[in-house]
Amino acid sequence: MAGNFTFAIVKPNAIRTGKTGPILAMINEGGFVVSAMKMVYMTTEQAESFYEVHRGKGFFTELVEFMTSGPVVVMILRHENAVEEFRKLIGATDPEKADPGTIRKTFAISIKMNAIHGSDSDENAVREANFFFAEIERY
Repeated sequence: MAGNFTFAIVKPNAIRTGKTGPILAMINEGGFVVSAMKMVYMTTEQAESFYEVHRGKGFFTELVEFMTSGPVVVMILRHENAVEEFRKLIGATDPEKADPGTIRKTFAISIKMNAIHGSDSDENAVREANFFFAEIERY
């Protein structure tokens, strides 16, 4: 499955501001197929576990608080060379540095509230998808 799928999260700020539909439209227009999707409310424990790689960094607590501040939409997306292509579609983490037409340039408020998460490697796509979806091979 590596290479043909990625994992994404529409973040609380984008959901609160009604941007879920437009973001999904951009994902579809980008040629991605949504294989699995659900809305979840992450608990503090889930967010701390999901973002474990950032534990000890100055922004960890703030990130956990943000990601538990409202619902998120988690997705498994299919596309050839999915991780790389999705990273191009979402743009740079800092929306000020993101290319025009990317999801973050279009919908992000700040680095913290950047509207969407996308896996940064095939290995992380597997780990992150497995965190929210059982038996990802089905998707």
